[in-house]
Amino acid sequence: MQLSFSNRIVQGLGRQNTHIGFDWGPGELLLYETRYPNTDNAHLATAGRVSVLRNDDDLYSPALRKLFNESHGIFVDLQKSEEETASSRTRKAHLVHVSKRYRSVLQACMQEMHKVASKSQNSFLLFHTQLSILSAMELCWNLCEILFIEAATAGSLLVHLLDWIRMHSSDTDSAAEEVLQSENPLQHERFWDVITGYVLQARMDEARQMLAKEAAVSASTRSMCRVLDDLLRKMPKFNVCNRDQTLTEFELKWQHWREECERHLQCGTFSSSPQMESICKVLLGAEDTLLEKKDLMGTWYHFLVSQLLFTHPTVTLAEIHSYAQSCLDIFNAGDSSSEPLDNVLLAAFELDIHQVIKEFSIVTNNWWFVAHLTDLLDHCQLFQSHNMYFGSNMREHLLLEYASGLFSHHSLWQLGVDYLDHCPELGRVYLELHMERIPLSTEKKALKALRICEQRQMAEQVRSICKTMAMQAMRNRRLGSALSWSIRARDAGFATLISDRFLKDYCERGRFSDLDLIDNLGPAMLLSDRLTFLGKYREFHRMYNDQQFEEAACLLLSLMTARIAPCSFWLTLLLDALPLLEQQQVIFSAEQTYRLMSCLEDRTAAKLEQIQSEESRKSQDSSIENTKVEMLRLALARNLARAIVKEGTVQV
Repeated sequence: MQLSFSNRIVQGLGRQNTHIGFDWGPGELLLYETRYPNTDNAHLATAGRVSVLRNDDDLYSPALRKLFNESHGIFVDLQKSEEETASSRTRKAHLVHVSKRYRSVLQACMQEMHKVASKSQNSFLLFHTQLSILSAMELCWNLCEILFIEAATAGSLLVHLLDWIRMHSSDTDSAAEEVLQSENPLQHERFWDVITGYVLQARMDEARQMLAKEAAVSASTRSMCRVLDDLLRKMPKFNVCNRDQTLTEFELKWQHWREECERHLQCGTFSSSPQMESICKVLLGAEDTLLEKKDLMGTWYHFLVSQLLFTHPTVTLAEIHSYAQSCLDIFNAGDSSSEPLDNVLLAAFELDIHQVIKEFSIVTNNWWFVAHLTDLLDHCQLFQSHNMYFGSNMREHLLLEYASGLFSHHSLWQLGVDYLDHCPELGRVYLELHMERIPLSTEKKALKALRICEQRQMAEQVRSICKTMAMQAMRNRRLGSALSWSIRARDAGFATLISDRFLKDYCERGRFSDLDLIDNLGPAMLLSDRLTFLGKYREFHRMYNDQQFEEAACLLLSLMTARIAPCSFWLTLLLDALPLLEQQQVIFSAEQTYRLMSCLEDRTAAKLEQIQSEESRKSQDSSIENTKVEMLRLALARNLARAIVKEGTVQV
């Protein structure tokens, strides 16, 4: 398993006689073809190809969606947990449990990815790199859990490291399966390698089972097998759960056992069996013999744990870093070049958590690992004294970077909100900036964003979202939706504009659209004068349809005299009075009729000024409008006469 920097090949760019221009964006790199004139250095864009490279391609991997979603829930639970206020022992157990939850999610994603990758060669090539990265994440996380969260003490430290090696080394199990499935396991070339591999991982019971097969068949080696089996059985094991066992007692037992192994080796007990003699040397921790078996271990950190198992089983956290560097140098046989993963693990063994975060940040193309691990370690109070130069600590800085990456995804952005909520210094600022930049592609997405902003009392972002959606609805000629969004934005100017569009639409079609919205404006109609007019004008129509003629007449007159209707709509209001003027019953009083006449004359005067300021107008439209005005004057004159007669008549 190796981590390395990968080259990205962009198809189609860099053709003959072209240069590549680039521009950085948040998490993206824009590449485009350019050409450079010979006269100067200024580049001119051509009609060439354009490509966008994302720095966080993992966010768009369907196989990793589970990782992001599941870990988000664990993160939120950790922030809300009340365990941190409990005793230190309970708190430590809780943090270890949280760490195991994170690792279980990583393992589940790897298993799922293995299933998908095994279906075809193309799938394997596609997921191979991601599997390597996930495997490295789980390996490093598990080690950090042992060294920093568990903070294992002498004795228990090696027990945890052995579990770590067994979990991440499957070569021995694969070899054992191959041997046992062969026709003659004892004659298989890897039979003794399997036994040695089990011993190197302290899996003594399994090694003894394999050794028993040799003892059952070969009479010549049976006695040696029994002695070796007895040594494997007697090897002391530190019991983490047994609190009565002291470290001194364990060291004494281990020393006696080691002396017994050395005595058998010196007496030549296994001299007739090179394989058993080699295993006995392994039990004594002979460095040369262990190096001969390096192929069975595969990695320097397996070599480290195996060497500590047989030479210093009570190693402490403070001592292990010196062994780690030495084992790395010996295992690589002086090769100074090391893999990025080696640097991460070495930094962990040196208990330099800042270097671990730095090294892993370099080799991965997303911030998931470093953000979540740093947050967990921060709860262990390992970052209290390390602040960044721009004001936030390392935990917050990494969470901000990770959340910013999530906001670039069309659906994962909702997860990023919770991460920013738990960044006390700059989280609010980042959230405000990101919420303003979310592409509001659907109304459903806009409502989600709006709810998030309203819950956090982000008034400016609420207005921005509502205005954006109102503009989109306007462009799509959805006036009802546009008006609803403008009301939510409390934008009086935009509400006035949409109200004018409603009135214009009414003049063209003779009816209102979205009646349910207009009928239920309620107090929202007070947002602007024009919206108030729209609501009241619709109320006039309801009164007229319900044959409440007198109330409708009073409302219509108040709308005209209040001057809140647009000038272009005055004639429509006056024409709405015609049916009331022609009723058999006198609806408008003489005073009201005079006021209607005054409104008509004001409108005529305003129209004349408008005509004089225009260079031309259509004669046909003017003729129709003049006819309407004459009809109004005639109806007003008749209604005035009827009103005067009615008001002057004495009721007997």
